[in-house]
Amino acid sequence: MQTRTIGIIMTIIGVLMLLYNSFNLVTTEKVVDLGPIQINKEVNHPLEWSPIVGVVLAVVGVVLIVIGNKKSV
Repeated sequence: MQTRTIGIIMTIIGVLMLLYNSFNLVTTEKVVDLGPIQINKEVNHPLEWSPIVGVVLAVVGVVLIVIGNKKSV
C-alpha cells in the first residue's frame, strides 16, 4: 500500500476511536440445559480504550499523508 493510503486509513480510525471510546459485546451463555428446557444468560463484555490512542493514530495518519504527498511531488 502507499504511504498516503495508510495515512488516510489511520486518520479515519483515529477519529472514530475519539468519537467512540468504547463498545459493548454481548454473548449468550447457557446456564441450565435440562433436555428441552434451556436457560440462557446474556453477558456484557465492555471494551474500552483511552482517547489518547485515537489522537496518536490520527496524528500519525496526518503525518503519513503529508509524507506521501511530499514523496509524490
